[in-house]
Amino acid sequence: MATELVNLKALFFRFRALVTRRGSQFSPPWKLSTANTSRLKHQSWPFLDQISGEVVVAHQAALVFHLEGAVMKSCSLFPYFMLVAFEAGGLLRALVLFLLYPFVRLVGEDQLGLKIMVFICFFGIRKRTFRVGRAVLPKFFLEDVGMEGFDMVMKFGRRVGVTDLPRVMAEGFLVDYLGVDAIVGRELKIVCGFFVGLMEKKRAGNIFLDEILGEEKVDSTVIGLSSIKKSLDQQFLSHCKVLHLVSESEKRNWQVLPRKKYPKPLIFHDGRLAFKPDFLSTLVMLLWLPFGFFLFIVRLIVFLSLPHKLSTPIISFTGVTATDRISREKSFVTPNNISTKKSKGTLYVCNHRTLLDPIYVSVGVKKPLIAVTYSLSRISELISPIKTVRLTRNREKDLEMMDKLLSQRDLVVCPEGTTCREPYLLRFSPLFAELTDKIVPVAVDYRVSMFYGTTAGGYKFMDPVFLLLNPITSCSVEVLEKLPEEYTCGIGGKSKFEVANYVQSKIAKDLGFECTNLTRKDKYIILAGNEGKV
Repeated sequence: MATELVNLKALFFRFRALVTRRGSQFSPPWKLSTANTSRLKHQSWPFLDQISGEVVVAHQAALVFHLEGAVMKSCSLFPYFMLVAFEAGGLLRALVLFLLYPFVRLVGEDQLGLKIMVFICFFGIRKRTFRVGRAVLPKFFLEDVGMEGFDMVMKFGRRVGVTDLPRVMAEGFLVDYLGVDAIVGRELKIVCGFFVGLMEKKRAGNIFLDEILGEEKVDSTVIGLSSIKKSLDQQFLSHCKVLHLVSESEKRNWQVLPRKKYPKPLIFHDGRLAFKPDFLSTLVMLLWLPFGFFLFIVRLIVFLSLPHKLSTPIISFTGVTATDRISREKSFVTPNNISTKKSKGTLYVCNHRTLLDPIYVSVGVKKPLIAVTYSLSRISELISPIKTVRLTRNREKDLEMMDKLLSQRDLVVCPEGTTCREPYLLRFSPLFAELTDKIVPVAVDYRVSMFYGTTAGGYKFMDPVFLLLNPITSCSVEVLEKLPEEYTCGIGGKSKFEVANYVQSKIAKDLGFECTNLTRKDKYIILAGNEGKV
């Protein structure tokens, strides 16, 4: 009886919507409800409001939704396959996909075109090392999620995600950010641990839903959510008591999901591309690369051959801009009752955005510094215009080495131990707090236009190449006030952890970032599947 009432209500509101829409096309008979575009609001979906609220509030209903059709603002699959091709396969594979995409559009992305893109992107890729689906794609999915579609999906307690993409591409996003109970997506065939670029056959929709919902749940209310352009499989339609199709006009009115509404913070992501590679953006990138490599060589020569005073304005002319600001430093006076063995240099402590952070800090304070790093490729060490020293990760040895270096010259250290691209600061290692009381926090922010100069799962020797390949980059450096005496280990009597947390909070406040307790180990486990030992 309750089911019949739901159906009657849905039909009534569908009839009313058709009457009020003049000139609209006749809808398919299985389209039971649709939202009125003129009344669409951020928080509310009219067709859900008209159905008995008990069904949704009590989480008794299950939602079967189409990811590309009902949640994403754009239905095109090309950008996500381009990310796989470029990040997992390299530039040549990305070029092949780009050149064949007009043919893919001609035959359609849904059937043959989809198979072509899957084959190009996955053929010969090792399954064990493929992490693009969890480390790269979720960021771009989140940036394309419509807030209205997201709000609708999250109203349901039981969610089944249907996707046209291979399961390995969408699983990370659907599970980690949308919290689905099950995923309906095609698996990729694997031979000897490698993808062969072919997809398995589709599973029968009714059998799969029986497994997901359980036999006793199949008769409960199942609501379908898709789009007119990307419809659910016909086998799933028979289970849906109510089906809502999102029109393209509705999607154009959608707002992008704001960062504050993410189900969980997006702190870590990997990959080299800093933009969503749709067809036109990819064309711009490919046209830029020849000139970009030439510009990379010019920038590198200027970096290595000229002093900072000359290289900085020349580099800025090529698109690498830097702004620095120095706060008024408080004088540091050592009390007479505390003896010091030898006057030490100043320790500059900065957050870590790129491998160039110590260089920009050195330029900002206008004096040569020694950079102590946790991990840096040999190539990056060779081309660095300032002296770099690699830490051993042995506390006693590192403390002794840094103390010796600090007696010779001022140091700069990034206590996070690894870079973070998003507006968050990782936990600061407290080792620096034991060295000296002359600590100066430095807030660094870095913006790129095309490529990220950092990676967790890629080749680190390519970091400076990708960083200097960018058409435009901007770096801001603010040297903050020297640590107050009461917040030091020696004079203030604070513990090393209190000092590290204080410095972290000062830098975060200046940048408008958020502090976390995550570490380098956490980042590499999430993105690369290892502990980040280089």
